[in-house]
Amino acid sequence: MDRFVITEEPADSDDVRWCFEQYYLELGHGFGYDVDTALPLGLEQLKRPRGLVLVVRDAGAPVGCGAVKLLEDGIGEIKRMWVAPGVRGRGLGGRLLDELEAAAAAAGRTATRLETNEQLGAALALYRKRGYEEVEPFNEEPFATHWFHKQLTSGATPRGRLIS
Repeated sequence: MDRFVITEEPADSDDVRWCFEQYYLELGHGFGYDVDTALPLGLEQLKRPRGLVLVVRDAGAPVGCGAVKLLEDGIGEIKRMWVAPGVRGRGLGGRLLDELEAAAAAAGRTATRLETNEQLGAALALYRKRGYEEVEPFNEEPFATHWFHKQLTSGATPRGRLIS
């Protein structure tokens, strides 16, 4: 059975950049996402103490990523969540979301929020299944069609980074 590991990585690492590039390419082909038109997300926003990035690896190779901006208002804003097409359907998206939420909680955040596009049906289903509630827009992201919020339970901790 394949084994996947989720680790925190520096926001400016080659593997994080590669994952973000794959994310941008896939969304660009899917619904015309353009990183130059989207709300800017600087790497400094994804470095501790302001944020962090997690990378999913399969036998050492990056196959997914997700980030969380640790906002000062008690919110963790989830960004750039992506899993490679070749490893989808194995629960990695849900596990990555769990780990991002746990990291936000461990950093003292009491809620998470995110935005997504209506073309990303699997993402919409995942967020709703995991307790995210649709809210009014909280930013001006031009590619977003849905905005979500979730209250985190107290004492959330990472469930372990190894996935079999």
